[in-house]
Amino acid sequence: MATSKIKKGDTVKVIAGKDKGKEGKVISVNDNKVVVEGVNEITKHAKASQANPKGGIVHQEAPIDMSNVMYLHKGKPTRIGFKIEEGKNGSKKVRVAKSTGEVID
Repeated sequence: MATSKIKKGDTVKVIAGKDKGKEGKVISVNDNKVVVEGVNEITKHAKASQANPKGGIVHQEAPIDMSNVMYLHKGKPTRIGFKIEEGKNGSKKVRVAKSTGEVID
């Protein structure tokens, strides 16, 4: 299983595209796409259903490419790397902020 550099719940900054400069929390990660809160909002015309009896126009976030967002570490955008950390219970792969070398979560 490949470990993703950006995970659900991370705070990221958009570095390219129409929403460049916006920051938000990652809602979901699928393959090479991420859905970020308040970024890349689209207007969808929804048909009436049991869940949405009135139907109408719905605003929601659309996925954007993972390469267009950057992880925010202590308020600053940084790249993410990996490091094998040795411990009592064996080794563990952890995410590391490239700018500071600190372990993330």
